[in-house]
Amino acid sequence: MNQPTQKKALMMSGIAGLSVLTFINLFNYLDRFVVSALAESLKHSSLALSDFKLGSLMTGFLLVYMITAPFFGALGDERAHSRPRLIAFGVGCWSLATALSGLAGSYLALFAARAAVGIGEAAYGTIAPSLLADYFPAARRGRVMAIFFCAIPVGAALGYIVGGVVNAHFGWRMAFFVAGVPGLALAAACLALIDPPRGAQDVRGGAARPVVRARHGDLRATYARLVHNYPYVMTVLGYAAYTFAVGGLGFWMPAFLERARGMPRAEAAVSFGEIVVITGFIGTFVGGWLGDYCIRYSRQAFLWVSGIATLIAAPFAWVALTTASSGWYLSSMVVAQLCLFVSTGPVNAAIINLTAPIERATAIALSIFTIHALGDVISPPLIGALSDATSLIEAVRIVPLAVLAAGVLWCWAAHAARGQTASPQ
Repeated sequence: MNQPTQKKALMMSGIAGLSVLTFINLFNYLDRFVVSALAESLKHSSLALSDFKLGSLMTGFLLVYMITAPFFGALGDERAHSRPRLIAFGVGCWSLATALSGLAGSYLALFAARAAVGIGEAAYGTIAPSLLADYFPAARRGRVMAIFFCAIPVGAALGYIVGGVVNAHFGWRMAFFVAGVPGLALAAACLALIDPPRGAQDVRGGAARPVVRARHGDLRATYARLVHNYPYVMTVLGYAAYTFAVGGLGFWMPAFLERARGMPRAEAAVSFGEIVVITGFIGTFVGGWLGDYCIRYSRQAFLWVSGIATLIAAPFAWVALTTASSGWYLSSMVVAQLCLFVSTGPVNAAIINLTAPIERATAIALSIFTIHALGDVISPPLIGALSDATSLIEAVRIVPLAVLAAGVLWCWAAHAARGQTASPQ
């Protein structure tokens, strides 16, 4: 097969892969955020969960997710393993665990089921971006990642909406069943995806040259290269601050709207879900397009777009969480969410472009471990503990400070990345 034909075949495979992986990502975040819509019902159910225990449900999932991510990242970089099969395993695992959450009869049983979701999502979350990077060239990765990650706000919003509506009519147990079962069919769809060679779309010497990893004994050296890649480290630390903010906001907003603004339970989940899906869809696509446009003029454009947009978001997030005016809350929250979602595609494209094809799944795995260990593993229970000690209205004010930190760190990373290329092949 000649080179143009190979490129066309890979492009067609990429479109199919992007479609399947994006749809899976939607259910990924639906499964993850459905518990937020059920928080008040779980609190007042026979399980009688405190705010700290509610926050710990997200922490249990994220702990398992981040601990198992490096293992799956290493497998994803090893050419002996099929990435679509690893992803299929992950999707099936988390879907089954989500459905089993609906059978929980105690806090510990629910905690264990939610934690098990993390195993499946670690397989998917670490490997899918590296697979997409081998379907599409670097110049298109901002838009590709924007399409892939636009499923985050849509899935999260559906988690709030589906969870809120099903909970209102059939109870919280049925909401977990509805969220989990469809993923089993998506796991089967992964098995039909093509697994291109690692680095198939990375141009070296005028031609696309597949790059493969030697043996797994190089894993320690890979981690050493990554932790000495200063722009990568700063990007990941900024991502951790961002994840702290978004994770805490996403988990507690339905409860915040009910307690602080007196919204009915179902309306609180659905109204915030509507804001997330609209701002997320628009913001993610704008960010992907803007990143790809600006990359023509600066190799650090993905980081600059992420940093500047996040700095703009910080004061609007503060106003949204502190104002007594409904009008100011709505307008400020919309602007804050738009700006936060602008960074979704560019920052993930930046992580990929700052690292070499032979280490991308591992780099993503290390990023996942770090952003959750320092981010949304901490924020939901911390906000819950602060809420138990003071009030939820006071506790959520930590979120805009984390948003500000993320913007500063990403701009710092962009400045540090001048003249730097990815690690050697």
